[in-house]
Amino acid sequence: MEKADFVAEHARLERDFFTEKPNLGSYQSVGCALCDRCMFCRDCRACSRCTHCTGCEHASQCAHCDRCTGCHACSYCSDCQHCSGSAYLERCVGCADCTYCFGCVGLVKKEFHILNVQYSRSAYFAIVGKLRKELR
Repeated sequence: MEKADFVAEHARLERDFFTEKPNLGSYQSVGCALCDRCMFCRDCRACSRCTHCTGCEHASQCAHCDRCTGCHACSYCSDCQHCSGSAYLERCVGCADCTYCFGCVGLVKKEFHILNVQYSRSAYFAIVGKLRKELR
């Protein structure tokens, strides 16, 4: 094979790959592009091993997340960016191993925080309920 033939064929394969936007090994995912081994996801892009996620990008091993970007091993998170190992976060950025946080940035191993301030469990749910209504 000549160098020119190799380069041309490689360029064609690459072009076809990005044009087709395959979801390699994914199952029952709809509207997704460039995802790898995801299941039951919708409208995600470049995710890997996620399940039941919607509108996520560059996420990996996440479950039941919505509109998250760059998150890893998170579940039930919404509108988060670059969080990992966390659950039930909303509008958080860069949090790790956290649960039930809202609008937090850079927290590690925290729970029931709003804007990086800790609240009791009952106060957290009361305040978050009001915030969700106002922020819609």
